Amino acid sequence: MSVQRRAAIAAAVLFAFCGNAQAAKIARVQIVGLDEAMTANVIESLSLEDGKGKDVSDARLDYLLRAAEDETREALEPFGYYSPRITISAQRDETGVAIRIEVAPGEPVRVRSATVAIEGDGADDRYLKEEIAAFTPKPGDVFDHAVYEQSKAYITRRLAERGYFDADFIARKVEVNRAEGGADIDLRWDSGDRYDMGAITFEQGGKPAIRESLLRELIYWNEGEYYHQGRLDRLRKALAEMDYFSRIDIEPQPERAVDGRVPVIVRLTPAKRSVYSAGFSYGTDSGFGLRLGLERRYLNSRGHKALAQLDDTEKRKTLTLQHRIPAFAWRDGWYTTSLQAYDEQTDYIDTRRYEAVFSRSAEYDRNLNLTGSVHALRERWAYAYEDDADPDTPVLYRQATYLYPSLQLEYVKADDRIHPRNGVGASAVLRVGVRGAGSDANFLQLHGHGSWFRGLGARSRLIARGELGLTFTDDLVEIPPTLRFYAGGDRSVRGYDWREIGPRVDAAPGRKAFALGARNVITTNLEFEQYFNASWGMAAFVDGGSAFDGKLDRWRNGVGVGLRWKSPVGPLRVDLARGLDDPDASFTLHVNLGADL
Repeated sequence: MSVQRRAAIAAAVLFAFCGNAQAAKIARVQIVGLDEAMTANVIESLSLEDGKGKDVSDARLDYLLRAAEDETREALEPFGYYSPRITISAQRDETGVAIRIEVAPGEPVRVRSATVAIEGDGADDRYLKEEIAAFTPKPGDVFDHAVYEQSKAYITRRLAERGYFDADFIARKVEVNRAEGGADIDLRWDSGDRYDMGAITFEQGGKPAIRESLLRELIYWNEGEYYHQGRLDRLRKALAEMDYFSRIDIEPQPERAVDGRVPVIVRLTPAKRSVYSAGFSYGTDSGFGLRLGLERRYLNSRGHKALAQLDDTEKRKTLTLQHRIPAFAWRDGWYTTSLQAYDEQTDYIDTRRYEAVFSRSAEYDRNLNLTGSVHALRERWAYAYEDDADPDTPVLYRQATYLYPSLQLEYVKADDRIHPRNGVGASAVLRVGVRGAGSDANFLQLHGHGSWFRGLGARSRLIARGELGLTFTDDLVEIPPTLRFYAGGDRSVRGYDWREIGPRVDAAPGRKAFALGARNVITTNLEFEQYFNASWGMAAFVDGGSAFDGKLDRWRNGVGVGLRWKSPVGPLRVDLARGLDDPDASFTLHVNLGADL
């Protein structure tokens, strides 16, 4: 700060407090002329802030005001502003002393030249070349210290991730010419030699819960191949997804490398073997219910898993038994055998289903999962409209048996599966049944879902969803309710009851009409969410769709509003909706809880 400038500030202070040598209290400090980030950094740097609300002597206040200019100037340098114009004023009122700091940042310093390079073995590493090419700030950009330090730290970290553990700086210099408003960057590394993957040692402590030969199936590289941290990250992910361990620590030890090979220790803490679960549930489609479950994370040292779960609601009951075996022959996945018994008693149908499924799942890549399965289905059902209300007349049940294969694809690419701000998700299922080969009718069925999420601002989301189902068969009557399509309800077209949309049968007087299930289905959803804080928000939506046999008809639209709460297991959605295609339609309430993807 110049002598003249210091004198001006001192004179202003003397003038403001002339004739009053008593202590003064700093009431407030106002920064004018800067954006939010620069203002925050200036406030954090000011010694004046430490004196707010305190009585300080005139001499101390004079010192703080004189120091404020230098502190403000230094606080702006990280943003590339080295020549700001700063005006400081102080005024006393009944609350104390009000300090006003007006700042004109001026022209920022820009990068004139940038020498950023890696020498040594890493000079030919194509991934490191891409990182060097992406380094910021570039010539012509404002010299932002935070951006520069972030880019520098990122390349240093990438060198270690790719096995260049001996990397060090050759040059690390930035020259700023305030008069010319330019900055020259000279940043160079010597990568040193690249290390290779060494021996992997698994430590479980005490008696191992899972045999080591199974864990080694997850190592997809050979010892002596080049080192890359991404390989260890993928190993960690695979171990976590198998859900055998409560703690996973993977420690590369480059300091113990022999012949350039880095040994790695994987320390594993087995998770609790049995998991018991119990809870209440509610769905507008199923009513109140109770859920009980028992999961064995590992039945034996070969990593087999077991699950038993009972869902008992007012309208539906489901018992599921499942056994899973790790699979590694093609892609990481599971062999799964499951048995399920299902019973549904509603005002329009009485149905009971038994199904056995054997499947093989595989993680094709980080976004795509594939599952091939064989289903054995036995189902019986009777519609309420066929009941003549005579207790002496036996119920006429229809029955169907189907043995068919299916292929399922699931694709998810999102920043968060539970509550994504940006991402896409899609699933598709293909089912094929042949009469005479275990099925009562020929059929081919395609069923797909898609979701798209886009963040709009800090607390808003736009969500679009769609569903398409097609069935090709020569005998729809023989297709059981499980393999038919429906529309309406929580995850379909809100504003209509569950399965309300589609080919329907008019019931007896006093009973609602109900859907029989259709060959095909199309639904669409468009929703906008606005959150008021980190947890609570509102939504507005419009839905549309139809379930139909031949030509697309009975398209129905619904609109509504909803309440949103971000729970740990996914958003809680409480929606109030109304159908637009029936003037006498009532409002419907839809409650749903779970991950978005």
